[in-house]
Amino acid sequence: MIDVIKQKFPVLIEPALLAEMERYCTSKTIDAGHNFIEIGDDVVSMPLLLNGSIKVVREDNEGNELLLYYLNGGDTCASTLSCCMAKARSEVRATVIEKVTSIMVPIRCMEEWMTKYSSWRNFIMQSYRIRFEELLQTIDSIAFKKMDERLEQYLIQLSEEKKSQILLGTHQEIADDLSTSREVISRLLKQMEKLGKIKLSRNKIEIIHLM
Repeated sequence: MIDVIKQKFPVLIEPALLAEMERYCTSKTIDAGHNFIEIGDDVVSMPLLLNGSIKVVREDNEGNELLLYYLNGGDTCASTLSCCMAKARSEVRATVIEKVTSIMVPIRCMEEWMTKYSSWRNFIMQSYRIRFEELLQTIDSIAFKKMDERLEQYLIQLSEEKKSQILLGTHQEIADDLSTSREVISRLLKQMEKLGKIKLSRNKIEIIHLM
């Protein structure tokens, strides 16, 4: 396990920390389409993603979802992290997009390592900062950008996350992520196709040129 941690989380460099991680942490694998964590679940450990992709969303009382951010190999979830620290239940849903393998860090270890190991403390603070900046981008997008701009930004972000110009999924899934209707998304995607920005086919979008 130590070699994998060093590869995916190079900031965690203290030998004593790595030894404790190998002793107390466990691994967890979940296939695509399943929830890594559900809203209201007890949070007893924090995931360090080795590979795969997870979509993290909030949900309102009417069941409408809002995309917060994506997680990939080398990431951890700030929301899960904060729930661990506060011993609270999850306020987000994390759905596996691509099969995920992660290292699960128990709550008691998280708290102890914050005082014992500077590399762990720095990693936690950096993770908070990165996720917070992504949340600010989400808020700015909702508050200040038109839907066509939000859609283009969404496709660029998704392409970067998946490291692919080919995006699989339905128009309804995109609409859910952007909190709008499928009809609006379909219309905007067709406009983007006419402009030569993308190419559409069934449940697939090929990015040609997005700014």
